[in-house]
Amino acid sequence: MSKNCSILIVDDESAMRHLLQTILEEEEYQVDAAENGKQALEKVEHNHYDLVLCDVRMPELDGIGFLSRILPKFPGLTVIMMSAYGSLETALNCMKNGAYDYISKPFRPDEIILTLKKAQERLRLQRENETLRRELRSSGEQQQIIGDSTAIKQVLHQVETLATVASPVLIQGETGTGKELIARALHEHSPRAKAPFVAVNCSALSPQLVESELFGHRKGAFTGATQNHPGLFYAANGGTLFLDEIGELPLEFQPKLLRALQEKEILAVGETKPRKIDVRIIAATAKNLKESIEQGNFREDLYYRLAVVELTVPTLRSRKEDIPSLCAYFLQKIATREGRPIPRLTNDANEALQNYSWPGNVRELQNIIEKTLIFCRGQKITINDLPKEINHPAAYLSPVDDEISLKKATEDLERRYIKAALERTNGKRAQAAKMLEISLRSLQYKIKDYNL
Repeated sequence: MSKNCSILIVDDESAMRHLLQTILEEEEYQVDAAENGKQALEKVEHNHYDLVLCDVRMPELDGIGFLSRILPKFPGLTVIMMSAYGSLETALNCMKNGAYDYISKPFRPDEIILTLKKAQERLRLQRENETLRRELRSSGEQQQIIGDSTAIKQVLHQVETLATVASPVLIQGETGTGKELIARALHEHSPRAKAPFVAVNCSALSPQLVESELFGHRKGAFTGATQNHPGLFYAANGGTLFLDEIGELPLEFQPKLLRALQEKEILAVGETKPRKIDVRIIAATAKNLKESIEQGNFREDLYYRLAVVELTVPTLRSRKEDIPSLCAYFLQKIATREGRPIPRLTNDANEALQNYSWPGNVRELQNIIEKTLIFCRGQKITINDLPKEINHPAAYLSPVDDEISLKKATEDLERRYIKAALERTNGKRAQAAKMLEISLRSLQYKIKDYNL
């Protein structure tokens, strides 16, 4: 990844410039150097650099001064700051002025290389996203939330209204309904659209490190804290923080999150002075939080702080009229990605797709379309090309009595899917959760609920 990546080193110490140049050239980076911020400004204005590695304390023009003058001219430039006088306050000042990351001196060669690799990966993703945005603009394909049903139109109307305010929003809906898409739409249509949108899967956060991940930590605050870490709240400062699967947040951390939301400030692990933050919170859950409150797993006061406004994303089975347009979208998207002609669905295939119950919602529909395209290479997709759960639903949903209950049928299918995933993975729950596209914690709850 380092090949063809150009780096400018800015440091007033010639020994440090030489050391860094030697380390980076061994990793096949293209390296240039400047001895102060003023010289670095001239070099950046006349040359192209992918990354800049800049010292904080320098004569003539220091690192913060360099940042404040260069980033308005070159807002896409990735700058990593270095200092032998490391403190959380210095690191935060650098990040506040637009630096991507901060490294304390002295550092090991592998530390600097790892930081640069992370910055390169970020740069690669930025470029890919910009390319995708250009392609979407040129093709006119900017819509992400597909559908013309009354149910989805009501949601989009709510998004349009809620985007203009800063109040917290709680998005509710089953797994796979597109809660993150709604959260992103709220951000992209808001006054915060140019600021960061940071998405966090609460079920993926380690209970031991959740406070550090969200609020940040000071170097040396605990074993393994080798660098200052500003935290995800600070990363989203000025923008939106999306807390997905909020119902999975450890109970012991919930009072700290509540205080952060009430006081609009966070306290990093190892620090004694809180920092003010300006973040809009959007949370999402597939769980019934009121039931979690009754069970003692979620704080009622936090619920009311998050649910200033509640928005429910409809299930796919409640808006089946959107299935044809969703299918057309996924067919075009996947076929274009694979560089093949876009096949069409026959009437019998369309009918079968609309008659299915879709316990996995839109995410399951996308999965079914992709799976079908892998095996069907023709110009059209018939009912026989669809997976068995679609073209032979009776084999998957067989009522054992005269009771007709959609809830019972959905639970039955969910139980069978979970059982099948556990069988295929020989009981390995983490692999089964990944296959089912749910969190491990959610899978464990369902295994307990269904007595599996």
